[in-house]
Amino acid sequence: MPHSTYLPEKMGSATVSPTGRFEAGSFEEFTVTYSAGYFGIDDTGSIKIVHRFASDMGRPQFTEPEAANYTTVEASNGAILHVEYDMKRNIRPWDKTVYIKVVRGFLREGDEIIVRFGDRRQGSPGMRVQTFCEETFEFRVLVDAIATYNYVELPVQPTIAIVPGPPAIFKAILPTLRRAGDKFRLCMKGEDHWGNPSDQCDTTFTLRANMAVDGLPAAVAFAPGGFAKIIDGLAVNREGDLVIELLDDGDTVVATSNPCRFVTPKSTSSELLPYWGDLHGQSEETIGTNSARDFYDFARDKAFLDACVHQGNDFQITSAFWQWLNELSAEFTVDDEFIVFPGWEWSGNTGLGGDRNILHMKEGRQIHRSSHALVDDLSDTDTDCNSANDLFEALKGEDCVVFAHIGGRYADITIAHDDRLERAVEVHSAWGTFEWLVDDAFEQGYRVGIVSNSDGHKGRPGASHPGATKFGAYGGLTCTLASTFTRAGLMDGLKRRHHYGTTGNRVGLDTRAIFDTPAALFADDPKLGGVTSEQVGAAMMGDILRSGDDAVTFSIDVLGNAPIERIDIRNGLETVEVFRPYAAADLGRRIRVLWEGSEYRGRGRETVWDGHAELTGNTFAALTPINRYNLDKRFEQTAPGRLDWAALTTGGFGGFDAVLEDAGSGSLSIDTALVKERINVSDIGYDEMVFANGGIDRRIRIFRLPDDNPHRAVTVERRIPLRDDLDNALYVRVTFEDGHFAWSSPIYIFR
Repeated sequence: MPHSTYLPEKMGSATVSPTGRFEAGSFEEFTVTYSAGYFGIDDTGSIKIVHRFASDMGRPQFTEPEAANYTTVEASNGAILHVEYDMKRNIRPWDKTVYIKVVRGFLREGDEIIVRFGDRRQGSPGMRVQTFCEETFEFRVLVDAIATYNYVELPVQPTIAIVPGPPAIFKAILPTLRRAGDKFRLCMKGEDHWGNPSDQCDTTFTLRANMAVDGLPAAVAFAPGGFAKIIDGLAVNREGDLVIELLDDGDTVVATSNPCRFVTPKSTSSELLPYWGDLHGQSEETIGTNSARDFYDFARDKAFLDACVHQGNDFQITSAFWQWLNELSAEFTVDDEFIVFPGWEWSGNTGLGGDRNILHMKEGRQIHRSSHALVDDLSDTDTDCNSANDLFEALKGEDCVVFAHIGGRYADITIAHDDRLERAVEVHSAWGTFEWLVDDAFEQGYRVGIVSNSDGHKGRPGASHPGATKFGAYGGLTCTLASTFTRAGLMDGLKRRHHYGTTGNRVGLDTRAIFDTPAALFADDPKLGGVTSEQVGAAMMGDILRSGDDAVTFSIDVLGNAPIERIDIRNGLETVEVFRPYAAADLGRRIRVLWEGSEYRGRGRETVWDGHAELTGNTFAALTPINRYNLDKRFEQTAPGRLDWAALTTGGFGGFDAVLEDAGSGSLSIDTALVKERINVSDIGYDEMVFANGGIDRRIRIFRLPDDNPHRAVTVERRIPLRDDLDNALYVRVTFEDGHFAWSSPIYIFR
């Protein structure tokens, strides 16, 4: 343990009241009572009550008795106490700290310090419980009895259980592409207000499909105690795009599945099938929540993933835990059902290369830590790799894949990269959206794919809601296109960059390059040397080719579960075209206001967008938030023509849609700390208005949309001229009206 282990049995005890099970996100009052042990607590000694970094329990405050999270602290013997709250005053992962120092007097054995979290005696509604589930949520108490600032953890810690609430929404999940006649499954669940799978579902839904599905029952019944319903062994025997709806007893649609496209077994698009994974998350053994076993159980049974990888910070992974992770990856991997890779996050300082994620093909491989910062056993420090360049050197010859990650630290791929190993960059996670990392790769001439994952800390891989903290984004997903649903098949897809990333939505995305004359398709990056090639007439995302053509046909096929707002067609750093599936003549009374971007690349990237919008000479007929994941933040229509909000972004975007009473009358004022503008409503049209303010794409965008956009599936073909001087990296970013993105991995073509 990182703290002192001196006589913990003589340092006292702590209890919490009440105990039991409490709904995630609810407001409660908890009294933590510390009873001093044999040593008491000396003058200037202290205790800490700490919570995990990942916890989004309400922030204790000590000055507003009628407000939420009001916390009081007193000593039973009248000693004077100094109290502070600090987000980072203890060793990770137990960062969040209520610090209580005895500043006048002292405590003898049996004296108490009473802490009331959410003290309701003067009108506070209570303390908001963290918004995600945990069977053993701790009020962990550490004691500095002898005033040395060397703390001892109590041997028994007070705990409560945090459980899901009743279902607020239901979800239905299908695969995104299958061959006609192949078996598939429909997965369903209810989620509470904060995105936790609920075990309080008690209802029956009618199932309605838009095409014939063999084996689909007429209805499905949810019973209390279960977290999900899965109907297996289904089949569709013709081509088409399947959607299944859940209807309540009033014939109201309560959930609509993502679409699943069925193709003939002989079609080109059926050679590789899509498998959905969250390839990056953590558990309580490092900086996350709940155990590593719980992590994989959730991914498989509650998020319905095809693949998952636990990737804890290496400087917290002991040798015993690394062995356990290897045992779990072997246990949970079942071909054609669920695939796990042994993995870890190399968490070096940014100046030494920044975060990388490593996925091994086999168990039993050596972990090369960036440091032993939180691993006390120093017997294997000779295996450490303190810089990313050292890491790549140590991984030479390993059957693994690496991708660059941005978390608290960001990957600096300009100072460290290895074409043999680092096959992708992660553009999105719960930390935010980071397209600049792709631009870094293009500027350096790297050929990398694009992945998105969660780096989730809240025990919900594959369904990683940000909750109520400064994590401003829903965790992403990676869709790998593979020839077999096996570890080998998925690894091959990752190495070949045959994958795309999304911000958590499951959509179909296919990009192809079609050549006028045969092009040379390389088996691997020809920069590596000794690489074979074959002549082809077309290529898919992730492929690397040499062509003599002056231009290529770039084909884009998107199948979404929300209307498509736009497709950015890109060649490396250049946006070739912004395609919208509707025309200016289709625009109506609906306008979209978006705030986006980040402060800078590092930890303090959060950009605050608190503000309001006000109409003059018009009113709001309807308002809908976009990407409002922090549900405790304000979004309120305070007058017919005024909206007030609190919001932040960490690289992605949020905002709102407004349906106006009159399509063209009046003016709109936007008032935030960063952007203040007044514009005529009649000037808001097809092309977006952009109001920038420094940072990284830190800006507000405003444009008009059709009142109804029916375009959820589009196919686009464009002729793209090929440049001679550098790679032509052809890829797309698809923006959906519900606030989600999808990115294809580039097709790399050089002349």
